[in-house]
Amino acid sequence: MIEKKKLLLAEDDDLLASLLHFRLEKGGYEVQLSKDGREVKEHLDQQMPDIIVSDIMMPYFSGMELVDYVRNELKSSIPIIIISSAGNEENVLIAFEMGANDFISKPVSPSELMVRVARELNKV
Repeated sequence: MIEKKKLLLAEDDDLLASLLHFRLEKGGYEVQLSKDGREVKEHLDQQMPDIIVSDIMMPYFSGMELVDYVRNELKSSIPIIIISSAGNEENVLIAFEMGANDFISKPVSPSELMVRVARELNKV
């Protein structure tokens, strides 16, 4: 039996989180859902997923802080995809400079997210 890839989804919008969670699980991923930055850190301290998909704007710990934490505190090169409604050029460049692997502007197409997740996991 093929082991499912573990994905950490960090999204505080309940409707979007449910939609993406459903689509990613249907696509064969084992999805852990976090609603805020504290939950994200708890998940990462317990078990490192194969990939992280995170909103930029979350309570307690932003997506940018998450990228910094994973790259500089945990010293991990795990793929990180940032999703945000604040997809202006400055935020995109900052995310990439901090070590994000990809950036998707909201509204997020679940099908596009699936393709981008698969692409990042195939690079590893």
